[in-house]
Amino acid sequence: MSEVLSFHRPPSPLLAPVVASLSYIEGVFPHGRERVVPSGTSQLLFNLDADRLETFADNGVDCTESTAGAALSGVRSSHTVIDSGGRCALIIVGFRPGGAYPFFDAPSSATSGRLVGLDALWGGRGTLLRDRLLEAPSPEARLDLVEEGLRAHLVRPPVRDPFLTFAVAALDRGAHVSAVSERLGLTSKGFVRSFREQTGLTPKRFARIRRFQRTLSSIQCSSSTDWSELAARCGYFDQAHLIHEFREFAGITPTQYLPRAAGGHNHVAL
Repeated sequence: MSEVLSFHRPPSPLLAPVVASLSYIEGVFPHGRERVVPSGTSQLLFNLDADRLETFADNGVDCTESTAGAALSGVRSSHTVIDSGGRCALIIVGFRPGGAYPFFDAPSSATSGRLVGLDALWGGRGTLLRDRLLEAPSPEARLDLVEEGLRAHLVRPPVRDPFLTFAVAALDRGAHVSAVSERLGLTSKGFVRSFREQTGLTPKRFARIRRFQRTLSSIQCSSSTDWSELAARCGYFDQAHLIHEFREFAGITPTQYLPRAAGGHNHVAL
């Protein structure tokens, strides 16, 4: 790999409740198509090298989605395939669970599982923001412009509903959906509706994805992993249940799982 510029920073205090991170990555990467497993969150993407963003089928050949170079990658409920090879100049805004909700008129459920061009969400201002980013003199200046754009497009206060904060934290810890809705004093149907509107996922799907994320974080070396022990420790019924979730969320079996790089457990070479 040639030298890669990777610049990351936390958001400003105003946006910190809903935005987890801001990143700028530039360089030439040798790895090509890869699977990206769902995390329960969405991202705002700006491709500054080429005016396009794409996802692909599992064969790594057929393009399934294509937009211009600025888009919202809605929260996914299963894996997707991207091309991370070749030259890259990419800005990534990583939202917290439900964090994209304050910046768009439509509920998060309307963009879940989709790559949606920013021009379709913000009109010409989305295209204009990418043009301004191309002209910015440095990574820091580019991330400043992204934050400025986010602040300019707030349609709701950049805070998470206390209901959502509690629900996300509880489901992250492995609490049962019924127990969370009962604690919040909501009917099952009301809980599902409100949670899905803000996060793009049902509480049950979100809980399963976050459990899968905890599982991936627990894997040290796939060749020496005791999968039965891991399944029991992470809250699965048995090893067969764990295998089912791997196929559901990563499109592979546990023994096929090999992350692209240390610390990048959501990215698996195709």
